[in-house]
Amino acid sequence: MPDNFKSGFVNIFGAPNAGKSTLLNLLLGERLVITSPKVQTTRHRILGILSEPTYQVVFSDTPGIIEPKYKLHEKMMSHVKSALEDADVAILMHDINTPIEEFKIISDRLKLKVPAILLLNKIDILKDKKQIEVQVKLFKEHYPNWVVLAISARKETNTDKIMPLILENLPVAPAFYPDDSISDRSERFFVSEMIREQIYNLYEEEIPYHAAVIIQAFEEKTTLNVIKADIIVSRETQKMILLGRGGSMIKQLGINSRKVIEEFLQKKVHLELFVKVRPKWRDNDNYLREYGYNG
Repeated sequence: MPDNFKSGFVNIFGAPNAGKSTLLNLLLGERLVITSPKVQTTRHRILGILSEPTYQVVFSDTPGIIEPKYKLHEKMMSHVKSALEDADVAILMHDINTPIEEFKIISDRLKLKVPAILLLNKIDILKDKKQIEVQVKLFKEHYPNWVVLAISARKETNTDKIMPLILENLPVAPAFYPDDSISDRSERFFVSEMIREQIYNLYEEEIPYHAAVIIQAFEEKTTLNVIKADIIVSRETQKMILLGRGGSMIKQLGINSRKVIEEFLQKKVHLELFVKVRPKWRDNDNYLREYGYNG
């Protein structure tokens, strides 16, 4: 390890659906965390580790900052708090199409004390391209100590400028993780997230927000992995929607989920899904602990 080796925690903050997870996948060069156009997709703090010969960046994707309505939301916001405490560099993401007043609410709550990079995301959907310069100037005036960069994480516009900015502010320190690590999470965790992502893709309205996925069995056999997962919902009506007429929707969910899981594990998968009703699980401490939302 060279004497000037750099290592540190780079934590990503922002409103729901600002593009945090898309950015993390892009910076890591692989699809580690789930994404969806729907808000509040990320519920956990997920570390993604990027190791190179001269540096190691431990990225952290955090839930979108919201006012908690349920104990689940409180657990999500506790992940944001812990990410604030150990950040060496903060990346803040804001939808450039959203007024600065909405971002001020978030920046005031964060009270950052570390170098900050503000990424004004989604410039690809901005109709008036002249507005990019106007917005960058506006945010620079309000946040003169921060680096402000307009990007499109989805189209990879200006994203090549992000890593040099991070490395400028990363401290000289030894690596925190072995260089073959990509995350602090297990395969079981990522499998449950992939199933949850397919729920976001397949179902509308309240279903994704009331659903949790718990891996009950993960058995590695010679030719395939046998995975059994429970999908938890709040009401019987939600269970019926998840199942669909004659089980058609749960069957499609299984097909979609198995496909992405097999790509991730690089192995054949036998997947069984079970739907269970747990009333008000999002406000129940015991259920939240059982489902991995420790906060």
